[in-house]
Amino acid sequence: MGLFSRTSAAPATATTAAVAVAVAVDPALAALTGEYAIDPAHSSIGFTARHAMVTNVRGSFADYSGSLTLDGSDPAASAASIDVKIGSIDTGNADRDGHLRSADFFDAEQFPLMTFRSTSAEALGGSDYRITGDLTIKGVTKPISIDLEFNGAAKDPFGNERVGFEGKAELLRSEWGLTWNAALETGGVLVSDKIKLTFEISAIRNA
Repeated sequence: MGLFSRTSAAPATATTAAVAVAVAVDPALAALTGEYAIDPAHSSIGFTARHAMVTNVRGSFADYSGSLTLDGSDPAASAASIDVKIGSIDTGNADRDGHLRSADFFDAEQFPLMTFRSTSAEALGGSDYRITGDLTIKGVTKPISIDLEFNGAAKDPFGNERVGFEGKAELLRSEWGLTWNAALETGGVLVSDKIKLTFEISAIRNA
């Protein structure tokens, strides 16, 4: 997915939100308090799955939107959300992407969005933070925690005030109804249940 407000009506990135929270813990970051929008052109939401028990397959989502409200004085009062279009999944293989969009996996036609809505945030020390929230996939909503690292803030050459975060999380896809698999002759299964998520987030402060 501490600087966010409790309202999560505006879409935001889980990662960005968590990171923002982290910023709030440091008094020097109080100046970052405000509303931010995730910049998809300079961000990424990726995942990794084990394939055939011997290698990793990586993918990402190209189409998403997110927003956050950072509260530099009270990280626990922060909130973030993000909406991801399942149809934008990309693993570098058209046939595999089509299978992932099908009813065997995400069923993108019936469930076009994957969403995250934060419920809490905490500082872990230094530039590390954790944001917890509700992740909804295929109509199933379950809690997930994302560990984040605040990468800093800067004003770009175009006058945009940016904050940056990177994060990671793990989940068992079966808990969200993504249960398709195939047995291997040598034992094991084709696709791992455990999925690793990665986030690289750049967010721009609203004018």
